[in-house]
Amino acid sequence: MDQIKVDESWGGDTIENIHGDVSYEQKKFKVVSPYDPAGDQAQAIEKLSDGLLQGDRCQTLKGVTGSGKTYTMAKIIEQVQRPTLVLSHNKTLAAQLYREFKSFFPENAVEYFVSTYDYYQPEAYVPGRDLYIEKATDINQEIDRLRLSASFSLMERRDVIVVATVSCIFGLANPVSVRDMVHTFEVGMPFHHHEVLEQLVRMQYERNDAILKRGAFRVRGDVVEICPSYLENAVRISIDWDEIASIQWFDPVSGEKQEMVQSYTLYPAKQFVMPQDQVKAAVERIRSEMEDQIEYFNSLGRPLEAERIKTRVEYDLEMLEEIGYCGGIENYSRPLSDRKAGERPAVLLDYFPPDFLTFIDESHVTLSQVGAMYEGDRSRKLNLVNYGFRLPSALDNRPLMATEFDKVVKQRVFVSATPGKVELNQSSQVVEQIIRPTGLLDPEVDVRPSEGQMENLYAEIRKTIAKKQRVLVTTLTKRMSEDLTDYFAGLGLKVRYLHSEIETIERVELLRDLRLGVFDVLIGINLLREGLDLPEVSLIAILDADKIGFLRSTTSLVQIIGRAARNSEGRVIMYADKMSSAMEEAISETNRRRAIQTAYNDEHGITPTTIIKSIQDLIEREKEDTKEIQKQDLTILKGGFNLLNANDRKKYLKALEKEMLTAAKNLEFERAAVIRDEMETVRNSQFSS
Repeated sequence: MDQIKVDESWGGDTIENIHGDVSYEQKKFKVVSPYDPAGDQAQAIEKLSDGLLQGDRCQTLKGVTGSGKTYTMAKIIEQVQRPTLVLSHNKTLAAQLYREFKSFFPENAVEYFVSTYDYYQPEAYVPGRDLYIEKATDINQEIDRLRLSASFSLMERRDVIVVATVSCIFGLANPVSVRDMVHTFEVGMPFHHHEVLEQLVRMQYERNDAILKRGAFRVRGDVVEICPSYLENAVRISIDWDEIASIQWFDPVSGEKQEMVQSYTLYPAKQFVMPQDQVKAAVERIRSEMEDQIEYFNSLGRPLEAERIKTRVEYDLEMLEEIGYCGGIENYSRPLSDRKAGERPAVLLDYFPPDFLTFIDESHVTLSQVGAMYEGDRSRKLNLVNYGFRLPSALDNRPLMATEFDKVVKQRVFVSATPGKVELNQSSQVVEQIIRPTGLLDPEVDVRPSEGQMENLYAEIRKTIAKKQRVLVTTLTKRMSEDLTDYFAGLGLKVRYLHSEIETIERVELLRDLRLGVFDVLIGINLLREGLDLPEVSLIAILDADKIGFLRSTTSLVQIIGRAARNSEGRVIMYADKMSSAMEEAISETNRRRAIQTAYNDEHGITPTTIIKSIQDLIEREKEDTKEIQKQDLTILKGGFNLLNANDRKKYLKALEKEMLTAAKNLEFERAAVIRDEMETVRNSQFSS
């Protein structure tokens, strides 16, 4: 297997390394936890850490559900003491990992880097209908702040862990340009008002003398106050006779004074900000490309496209020349950074120092996402270029190709309960983590014939409900999940179904209600996979287990079986007419793990105990202290607000918006989305007398 030198200065092929002359804050990674490694965590930590220190390029942590893989990753980071990227395949799991790493490393910088959009409609053109779809977004300001914080933390310290989704492989500003745009304030240094304020504007800080908000600054006599776009606090710079007299942090909301500092380095308010001379050179490159494209369209007899690209680009050029920024500036990233056609863009990975470490969580899903991003993005942009909406250079504002990702990400650890062939073939060693600290075993798997399966399943469900436990049933089609729900409901069971047509927020509500015992049986298709944690579930039934396909592959079956491993009485029943190869492999793997776990428990005198996990109501539509909704004639009172009254509606919407922003700030995306939907419902409702 490949090995690399740990001190090798690697980086992307086309991105200049910015870390050679940087003096980093040398703070050590330190895990803070009341627990010591348990089960086989210690051997996993030792083996993987040794592999990293020896220069192994790829390794795999094959850890079962509930074995504490996140804790193992944290201890490895503590051992190797390197900046780390933790790559996840969706926002929700990334938020969960972020919170866990924040608790493990309270003294270090743990950052969060995901897509900023709560809603995203990309720019697109549909030739068949001559339909242009303008880009529409709803940017989450808190996530935008966290993204900037991640980028800038990487530029000034080494003790950084960034938890990210695949958005980290999409184009960002070149870190060299960002570094060139920083401005340092130091007590005692000269302060030239005009020059400094001009520099703040070039760094895309907005002057607002009334309200000091994120990404803004204000001037009050001899005091300049700046609220960095990537921090929650603001900095106050006091001037005395054109010299900086003091620098002090303060709370921009309350005005409460905080610590005094000798110096502070301010980073730009936005990405894609660069020095004025570079902007001028880029404008000339963009104008030249525009003229070439106009000539190209005219040569083909397509004057409409020629005029379209001319109008759109000239407007953007005027904005760039005036303020150094324009809407959709990322589409000009290639001429702005003076890259050649086809050269990859700078991405978050280029902000890391050369020796960074990568954990790819749920690698069997995440790696395929990384590989699919480039082609999907390119196919959409080709239409925009071919019909005069964007210049050809926009094609190079893109995510990394899989091969480019592989070059930039050197040392990596794949983390999954079911690693794929790609990970296993690349890895110098596969380290298993099978023992759960709770002593829980993988569930027993029973294969039963499909003939008479409904009657058999009904009897098993009744037994499970009698023990106050829950049941999950997985089907292959939406229709079957709905029909089966009707069938069991007719027999008196409390049952619900879940599939792709159920909205995300309603899914969260269903899972919560299942745990609470509002109903006892949940029937679905692909709901029993990564990240689902339901300790009350002791029985999982898999219908049509022998069918060939993605939903009944070895990986899927192992993941489904793992959902029953949170309960000490967990068991799985597969209904099938024959034993497929996927079933054989999944059952064999489960039995192998169970045997190892049983032997360990016997040796150490451990009795398996069901995980006790608090049931958090992720979605609160109304607080307990709000008044009960009353309906008297046409008067609708909701949470103490009369929605027939325009002023009350405004107050209600304002209160909801405040709750939504608080939830988003706390990374409670499900709750924030529910509140957002409630706001839309109120805005779109017709209240009439």
